[in-house]
Amino acid sequence: MKREAKIHRKTRETEITGWLLIEGSGQATITTQIAFLNHLLENFAFHGRFDLNLQARGDLDVDQHHLLEDCGLVLGQLLRGAAEKLKGINRAGFFVMPMDEALAIVAVDISGRPYLQYELKTKRRFCGLLDTDVLEDFFQGLARGLMGNVVIKVTAGRSDHHKLEAVFKALGRALRYALACNPREADIIKDSWPSLKGVLDL
Repeated sequence: MKREAKIHRKTRETEITGWLLIEGSGQATITTQIAFLNHLLENFAFHGRFDLNLQARGDLDVDQHHLLEDCGLVLGQLLRGAAEKLKGINRAGFFVMPMDEALAIVAVDISGRPYLQYELKTKRRFCGLLDTDVLEDFFQGLARGLMGNVVIKVTAGRSDHHKLEAVFKALGRALRYALACNPREADIIKDSWPSLKGVLDL
């Protein structure tokens, strides 16, 4: 079974078209007007082994906030939509990713309760042309679209490039595990995904 989703979202601030296949090979075609964001999302897809196509345009003459937040929202919606009813998935996952001198920790729980814990400090405002001041908005949008708890912590690093790249690699690998089908979970929970409640309210 192919778990995939497609979304087209248009507002007065952004227009985004996305497609995602969970059981992919890590192939990505990303165009977001911000080259370094493209690079980060390509790393996310590669390490998650998701096939991802994301075309996004926004009102960058105003700020990067709208574009980043909506890209995160659409990515979360794609992941959740591709997983359908989420029956039989692991639900939670984490990964610790070193990248040279940097270390990133990412954990996710697709719990139906969106929440972001974010501890990432950069030395400079811009990494390439990406405004790191609004990167948190991307992950807020992701948590909302995914309807899950997202934890991001960077505990070491000299290079902002390495810190951010480590986060997106770890995010891909954490979600790769969380969204993986687990026959034991499917046997325990017939109509939803792993919880003592038997079902999680959305």
